[in-house]
Amino acid sequence: MTTAPEPVVEEPFRVPVAGLVRLAVPAAIIGIGCALTLFALSWLAKQLEGWVWDDLSAAVGVSSDSALWIIGVLTATGLLIGLVVRYVPGHAGPDPATQELVAAPLPLRVLPGLALALVLMLAGGVSLGPENPIIGINVGLAVAFGLRFLPKVNAPVWLAIAVSGTIGAMFGTPVAAALLLSELDAGDRRIPLWDRLFAPLVAATTGALTMLQLEDLDLSVDVPAYTYAGLKDLGLAVVIALGAAAVGLIAVYLFVPMHRIFQRIGHPVLMLTAGGLLLGLLGALGGEVTLFKGLSQMQELPGLAATTTAAGFLAMAGIKLLALLVAATSGFRGGRIFPALFVGVALGFAVHTLWDAVPLALAVGAGVVGIVVAATRNGWLSLFMAVAVVPQVSLLIGLLLATLAAWLLVTNRPPLLAPPGDGRAPGRERAPAA
Repeated sequence: MTTAPEPVVEEPFRVPVAGLVRLAVPAAIIGIGCALTLFALSWLAKQLEGWVWDDLSAAVGVSSDSALWIIGVLTATGLLIGLVVRYVPGHAGPDPATQELVAAPLPLRVLPGLALALVLMLAGGVSLGPENPIIGINVGLAVAFGLRFLPKVNAPVWLAIAVSGTIGAMFGTPVAAALLLSELDAGDRRIPLWDRLFAPLVAATTGALTMLQLEDLDLSVDVPAYTYAGLKDLGLAVVIALGAAAVGLIAVYLFVPMHRIFQRIGHPVLMLTAGGLLLGLLGALGGEVTLFKGLSQMQELPGLAATTTAAGFLAMAGIKLLALLVAATSGFRGGRIFPALFVGVALGFAVHTLWDAVPLALAVGAGVVGIVVAATRNGWLSLFMAVAVVPQVSLLIGLLLATLAAWLLVTNRPPLLAPPGDGRAPGRERAPAA
C-alpha cells in the first residue's frame, strides 16, 4: 500500500528586524545628504537668479520685468543649457520628456552636467521644478556609494531610500514619500508594506528634518477658511476637478507632437535655444508670475484676486501650461509637478472669481487635484499636494471624491511622457543605468 506524501508546510516569511535596524543608519545619512544636495543646488540657483534678474538688469539699465529682458534671459538660458547638454560629459542625462519621476539610476559621470543644467534652469526662470533632476542626482549618488560600501543591499533599495529622502526634503514631510512609495509598491511582495518602507521612511524623515532646519518650507496659499456646506460642495469639487483634469489631458495629447517638433531641429543647442526663446515670449506675454517653477508665484495669486478677472486667471493658467509643455519637450532638465500645481491653483482662482458662491479653498484644492492627477497619474501625491496647498482638514472628503472622479477621467489615457527614442537629437543619447 502506497502512502500519500506528507504535505509540504512552508515556513512563514520572517522579516529580518536586525537588518532593518542596521539599514536605518545609512538611510538616515542618505536622507541628510539628499536634503543638503537639494538645499545647496537651490541656494546656488537662487544666488544666480538674484544676480541675473536683479543686479545685472539694474547694471544695464533694463527693468527685470520688461519683455526685452525676459526674452533675452530665457533665450540665453536655453543656449547655455543646450551647450551643457551637447558638450558636457553625460549630456546632462537622458531626455527628460521620456522620464518618469522615478527612473533608472544614472552613472556618476552624468551627474555634474545634470546639476549644472538644473541650476541654470532654476535661475533662468524656466517653468519647471527641480524634482526630476534632483531625484536623479541623489539616486545616482546613493546607488553608486551604497553598492560600493554595502554591496549586499541591492540597487532598488538604495533607489527607494534616495527617492524618499529627496521627496521628504522637498516637501518638508515624510508623508509625501510614504504615499508615493506605497503607490509604487516596489520590492518583495512577501514583505509587509511597512517593512519595505522602513528604511526609505527613515531617509524621508531625516531629509525633511534637515531641510526644515535650513529653510522655511511652505506650500500653502492664503485662502479663507472652508466650512463644509453639504452635498453641493461635493458636487462642485467633482466638477472642478474634472474640468482641471480635462485641461491636463489637453497637455497630455499635445506633449508627444510638441516633443517631435523640437526633436526635428536636430541639434540640442539649437533646440534648447529655440525653446528658451518661446519661453521668453510666453513670459513676456504673461509677466513674471508665469515664470519660474511656480511655487512662490502661486502664493502671489491671492494678492492679485482683487484686480484680476476670471479671464485673467485663466490666461495665467494657460500660459503657464503652455510654458510647461515647451520647457518639458524642448530638453530643459526639470520636473512637471510644481508648474502643474500653479496651473491648478490659477484654475481654482478663475472658478471662484467667475462664480464667487464656490468657496475659494474648495476651488483651489479641486483644481490642484485634477491637474496633478492628469500630469502625474499618482492619486496619493495629487491629494497630498492639494492638502499641502490648502491645509484644511474639512476639505478632505470633497478632495478625495474629486480625486476619484478625476482618476476615472484620466485612467487609460496616455501619460505626460514621450516614448523613449522619439526622434532623439544628437548628443542627447539615453544614459545607461548604473
